Amino acid sequence: MLNERIRILIVEDDPDMAELISDLVEAEGWTPLTAPSAEDAAGVLTRETVHLVLVDHNLPGTSGRTFAQRLRAESAIGIVMVTAAGSAADRVLGLETAADDYVVKPFEPIELTARIKAVLRRTIPTLKPEREAEREHEPASLKLGDWSVDLKNRRAVCLCDPTKSLTSAEFALLAILAEAPNMPVSRAQILDRLGAESDRYIDRNVDVLVLRLRRKIERNPDLPRHILTRRGKGYVLSTDDGEPTP
Repeated sequence: MLNERIRILIVEDDPDMAELISDLVEAEGWTPLTAPSAEDAAGVLTRETVHLVLVDHNLPGTSGRTFAQRLRAESAIGIVMVTAAGSAADRVLGLETAADDYVVKPFEPIELTARIKAVLRRTIPTLKPEREAEREHEPASLKLGDWSVDLKNRRAVCLCDPTKSLTSAEFALLAILAEAPNMPVSRAQILDRLGAESDRYIDRNVDVLVLRLRRKIERNPDLPRHILTRRGKGYVLSTDDGEPTP
């Protein structure tokens, strides 16, 4: 269960908004940390253990989007953009480049906390007792084409292009498939493991997430070698470099 050990960094230059979000975070039993700029936030991250970052889009100095992109290049930490910029183009760009979710001001408190919980479930999955023995036999690392994946420390590095990175949602999907390599995992199982109980997650969202992961992991996303589809069964992580499967 998510508890007071969860530390959330709120990067927000409006003191009233920062206080409001801090109160919401504290009400959930989490620990809020605040920073009025990207530069201050970077300092907090060097000193503190942080599990999720809430980033305002419009920050003084370095923009929230640029800060999120830099953070994503270094870490699979959960990132939620909280901003007044409500255009579809802004939201899509934020999600595609760095963020795991996007909340538009003004927001309902219940919406913000629900989205934080959903991202935390993906980035800090709660281990069920019956799975602990299984996890002892899971690989600690993977080599997938040009990518080196450290499952234990939640890091994925593209050896041919270190600027490439995975969002925490993409990494969570990869980790779920890696729990049973070469075995199909259904969409329902993936949704359950992602903590996707809210109605905004449907089967199609899984397909989109798979597509995003393929575009980054696969040398040819149209002929994937590693993230494979098994019709009627779900998706499979293939750990060999055999012939591509359409």
